[in-house]
Amino acid sequence: SVIARNIHDLSNRRDKLFVNVNCAALPGELVESELFGHEKGAFTGATAQRKGRFELADGGTLFLDEAGELTAGAQAKLLRVLQDQEFERVGGIQTLKVNVRLIAATNRDLARMVKEGIFRADLYYRLNVFPIRLPSLRERPDDIPLLARHFLNKFAKKMGKTIHDLSPKACEQLLRYPWPGNIRELQNVIERATILTRGSLLEIGNALETHLEDQDMTGIPEQEPLGSLEAMERAYILKVLERTLWVVEGTQGAAAILDLNPSTLRSRMQKLNIRKPKPVA
Repeated sequence: SVIARNIHDLSNRRDKLFVNVNCAALPGELVESELFGHEKGAFTGATAQRKGRFELADGGTLFLDEAGELTAGAQAKLLRVLQDQEFERVGGIQTLKVNVRLIAATNRDLARMVKEGIFRADLYYRLNVFPIRLPSLRERPDDIPLLARHFLNKFAKKMGKTIHDLSPKACEQLLRYPWPGNIRELQNVIERATILTRGSLLEIGNALETHLEDQDMTGIPEQEPLGSLEAMERAYILKVLERTLWVVEGTQGAAAILDLNPSTLRSRMQKLNIRKPKPVA
């Protein structure tokens, strides 16, 4: 969700809502209602009309986390929204138009799920236009302190605490731990550590104790960083530029696809050292 939020914040949609939906956390029978809303009386308990996440995200960005968990019915409706940018609320007959940037993420192997008939092939190809593989945390240790500080700022503000930074010992502990649960596990550990910390520097303390008891930390090999947040942003912009044959401006240019001003895109290209390759003689 951090990557998706950064894409939103760098786009022309940043003044509109960023709506985050964890599909795995939604009961199967409520997925369509959550995404597309419902009319009063659409089902037992629907005592009033309710807007869905797509309506709330109109003009902005909708992030579907764990998209591989969507039900067959939700997959069909999602495909229609992506194709036609329209849908009806559950129990409704009025067709609603939306303009939403959709970003989806999953830990599942969607290609295999397509072969097994669990996930729609047409939806898979719609979602798989600009895929970004997010390496595990242990593959990109340089990002661990960055993400830890992001979560620290978030939770310290939420809890009304003044914690300026990670302690050196906390940094060491975070870098040594293998993070089998990836970013969600890191977020949970930082939240717990924020609750327990009493000083101005975050101390991990026993927030990792349960995990560390099950790990032989001395036996964890050094991991070579395969990517970083900037590296993934660079790869994403490069894919769009290659698809547009390095055309930045215009309705079909890279800036329009990325929802960026051309000047903003050029600034990002310069910062990320993205240059148009020279033609082969």
